[in-house]
Amino acid sequence: MPFMPPKAGLSRRNFLGFILCAGIAGLCPNPVFAAIDELSTKGRSLSLYNPHTKDSFNGVYWHNGKYVAEALKNINHIMRDFHAHDIKQIDTHLLDLLSVISIKLQPEKPFHIISGYRSPETNAKLRKSGKGAAKNSYHIQGKAVDIRLPGYRTSVLRRTAFKLKKGGVGYYPHRKFVHIDVGPVRYWKGT
Repeated sequence: MPFMPPKAGLSRRNFLGFILCAGIAGLCPNPVFAAIDELSTKGRSLSLYNPHTKDSFNGVYWHNGKYVAEALKNINHIMRDFHAHDIKQIDTHLLDLLSVISIKLQPEKPFHIISGYRSPETNAKLRKSGKGAAKNSYHIQGKAVDIRLPGYRTSVLRRTAFKLKKGGVGYYPHRKFVHIDVGPVRYWKGT
């Protein structure tokens, strides 16, 4: 007699689909499922501090499938170009990437925002002064941030971002920060 699934609402087709999905899931690496689980919760939060301006944010920026407008406004302000007093909307994919890094490391202190959004003028000044800013920096688009995480070596922060493979990761050990962006996946070491 062939195997028959239980009658409790599970048809043979659904049962076979479940078995097929379970088999495919067994072939996928665990980090894929871990990342999905981390971002599928009811809320996503961040803890940020800008040492240049002393501004901070500690709270939920995404709740029940929606970004929280007031939280995004506060985050945009914290990550502003403080040289030019210019604010730009920060890409939510970047915030989600920071959130995943925070979930993985479980820090006791907030991310220190060394540089978030940069106006084209500020970026040009940094390039002219030899600070290593890229001509078409993702900072100009609100898709990059330079960070430190008190209590963690920059090498640990770099390795965590590197393993996620969600964008660019620049490692600046002498200046003690890590650049992350949501552009193409690439890695480099600066000074």
